[in-house]
Amino acid sequence: MYISKIKIINFRNFVEREIEFTKGINVIIGHNNSGKTNLLRALSLVLDFQLSKRLVIDDFNKGLELEELKKTPPKVSIEITIKGKHDYENPNDDLVTVSNWLTVLEAEFEALLTYEFFLPEKEKSEKKYTECLKEAKDLKQAWKIIEHDFLRFYKPKIWGGKIENRASADVESLQKFDFQSLDAIRDVERDMFSGKKTLLRDVMSYFLDYEETDEKKKENRNKFAEIVDPVVKNLHDRLGKGKEQIQIYSKSTGASYHNKAKPEFEGKILEQDVFSALKLIIRYETGIDIPVSHNGLGYNNLIFMSLLLAKMQADTSKEYMSTNAKVFSILCIEEPEAHLHPSMQYKFLKFLDDTKKKDKVRQIFVTSHSTHITSAVKLDDIICLHNERDETLVGYPGKAFPLKDTKKSKKYVQRFLDATKSDMLFAQKILLVEGISEQLLVPILVKYANLELKKEFNDQQKENKSREEYQSKLLEDNHIAVIAVGGRYFDHFLHLFDQIENCNSIPKKVACLTDRDPERKRRNLKGEKFNKCYPFEYNQSGEEYEYQNNATPLINKYDNHPNIRYFSQDEKFGKTFEYELVLYNPSSQILVTDGMSNKKEIKSLMSLDSTKTVNDYLETLKKGTVDNKHTKNKRIIDAIKKLGSEWNEENKKKSVVASRYLNSVGKGENALDLAVALEDNYDKNDTEEFQNFDVPKYIKDAIVWLCKE
Repeated sequence: MYISKIKIINFRNFVEREIEFTKGINVIIGHNNSGKTNLLRALSLVLDFQLSKRLVIDDFNKGLELEELKKTPPKVSIEITIKGKHDYENPNDDLVTVSNWLTVLEAEFEALLTYEFFLPEKEKSEKKYTECLKEAKDLKQAWKIIEHDFLRFYKPKIWGGKIENRASADVESLQKFDFQSLDAIRDVERDMFSGKKTLLRDVMSYFLDYEETDEKKKENRNKFAEIVDPVVKNLHDRLGKGKEQIQIYSKSTGASYHNKAKPEFEGKILEQDVFSALKLIIRYETGIDIPVSHNGLGYNNLIFMSLLLAKMQADTSKEYMSTNAKVFSILCIEEPEAHLHPSMQYKFLKFLDDTKKKDKVRQIFVTSHSTHITSAVKLDDIICLHNERDETLVGYPGKAFPLKDTKKSKKYVQRFLDATKSDMLFAQKILLVEGISEQLLVPILVKYANLELKKEFNDQQKENKSREEYQSKLLEDNHIAVIAVGGRYFDHFLHLFDQIENCNSIPKKVACLTDRDPERKRRNLKGEKFNKCYPFEYNQSGEEYEYQNNATPLINKYDNHPNIRYFSQDEKFGKTFEYELVLYNPSSQILVTDGMSNKKEIKSLMSLDSTKTVNDYLETLKKGTVDNKHTKNKRIIDAIKKLGSEWNEENKKKSVVASRYLNSVGKGENALDLAVALEDNYDKNDTEEFQNFDVPKYIKDAIVWLCKE
């Protein structure tokens, strides 16, 4: 038996949303205020018998329209569907527990519990709800009237079975659920330091004489009584004279006047009473004992959770609890990473998984912000909450892949969704890039783009003021993650977010930066493969070559997609990320780093003034060859010379510098040095030392599209 889904209506940030669960561990992730805590709270309203069921006005979702609010009192509804399979040969207590709530009467049964917080019809009519709400001029006033005049008449109710039957769920069956929750902000020390605290005392009571027979337990209790009864008698004897003095004071104050009563002392010591004398310590192999209060918060959290699981084991034991034993145990943990370092987070997840497999806990719900936790669990265990325009959406990464492609893409993503890449599951928006160079450099390029966009806004302020709202924000302001996944593997990850392909995908905006990578191959030559070429070689000899580029099909495919877009360099002049940086900054020597080759030659090209011709650039390039045998330089020279009038002088000159630069840097080798240089230059903004640096258009376009609401 397990909770298969929950439907939440008008509760906190949930307008109306259905969320599905798995049998074992459910890891609920999402950015801040996406609804993770509210989801657990919704579960507890139905299943936590100890929790108060009354709500306050801020527990209602505030998305209702004013006219709707005036006609009908707001109501919170939370439905929980429970699924199970009845084993006729080995019957258990599951079906008995939910028998009164069944909605599907098959071997694979379903039961339904519904929590409602509502204004009864009687109170609605007697208190003249609609007349009172007529006075409300806006939503704020309407909610205030509901809070002051009607909220006290609201009633919480838990219904069992089909809601139209309005049958109350029986308390005895509800008490068979053991719902334990650890909040994100918790004081575990308060609950476990001494035997006086409930949790530790309950656990010790259960494990006292663990696995002993009833006869042996009785024998041990008798022995304990034989030991402690003389101790109690000793205390009585020693209190003899003191007791007489206490009785004198009692008589003097008048406390013994009524019925001539007087204080006496009697009692006996039970085993549980002695637990108060025990305190939790940590014993090291060296023999040194350390009080648990001296441990770090993370260590104490782990100890507390182990005690809690031990208590849950005790509460489900029929031998120990008899008819009061719990049937279905649920553990909810908020942000276990709060006090655990990454390796401990991984170990903790494995521990929870083992706990579930041993049936010590029937179902586990974990909320998390930790990329280490998401990288340690299966995609099928993850539920991703996403808040977009005040609407809470849900995605299931494990279900987002097309069935025909599941084995390939799903396994690839599962394998490579490490702590870095799994950041895409938490970010509000995502920028996928091909390699480490883009991942290192795009964040600083965004800062430069920000400067340009602000300048554009200041120059055209009267034209469109709203542009500043999204164009003057940095990536981190929009919670955008830059993730390098490799150009050939974009498709694998896009399955997670493709809203058209699969309704279970995660509804986030995703921009993909891909290189144009023009290619050509000789026509009518058997076995010939496409090879990379320069932009100035592309489409220059249609009779001899066949051409293609990497980006155009992808841009066209996602051109009208609701939440995915591809961005790339110009189809005619573009090639790769590094090439594009130089096209936009052909004279910026910031781009020349210590780790690249041919620095002197590239600086010479960048230093040529605007009066120099293309031939001057080619002559400078020619000087970098050795006896004209430098094939890369020679290929650039020959191709540039063959260009016709469709390429102007400026484009040719920029292409010479960009090509030579591209041939002098390894893919990603100088990216870190360049990121540092650009960051240093950016810090000089608003000073005379600052050097302008233009961000390629396709990168700016991607940023603007992502940040635009």
